[in-house]
Amino acid sequence: MGIFGMSKKGSNKSHVFDTDNGVLGPTFLEGITEHIENPKELHSHEWRRKLSSPSGNSKFKIKYYGELHEDYNNLIVETNFAPALIVAVHVVSEVESFLFDGCKHAYNAMFCDTFTKEQITNRPITNHYKDSKGNDIFEITISTYNGIDYEDEFREEVDENGLLELIDGTKIDFDSVKRNGYDSLQIWATNNNGEIMELVSEELA
Repeated sequence: MGIFGMSKKGSNKSHVFDTDNGVLGPTFLEGITEHIENPKELHSHEWRRKLSSPSGNSKFKIKYYGELHEDYNNLIVETNFAPALIVAVHVVSEVESFLFDGCKHAYNAMFCDTFTKEQITNRPITNHYKDSKGNDIFEITISTYNGIDYEDEFREEVDENGLLELIDGTKIDFDSVKRNGYDSLQIWATNNNGEIMELVSEELA
């Protein structure tokens, strides 16, 4: 995994009034996000949403397994032992939602990298994210980038039931592969003062 650079994605940006640009996002975030009006610099292959809840409250705390980047200490990254695992906790309901699991989500985890049972299961989510001023309640924005042509790369490997086998031997439907197998991820947090910081910036393919 490497830090994601926007410049690598080119300048193919769509001019839209909200984030409904036809790109489908991860299945595990379905039903817990909402559109963003007048998004800035939305790429044509980018899925961008704001994390929300059925109650309409959009404030969350962040818990994670991982560590903060040595140079960019606002970024959550993997440890030497295992990939990051990041969860948003709704401040009212305390319902937890997975934002990213580096052992399961995105192209590399699905098709390239293998992990031991210990790496998958021994990642306690005990770290609580705070910004440089000690704030720990945020609004969360998520972007996934879907630049991989799955039809070209994997269509012939899809079985008669519409399933594709991942590197760990599990099979999932091809539509879910396209949605969960994104190649880059960014997550931003906005504190109560309106200050924005990037939590996650990963190249994942």
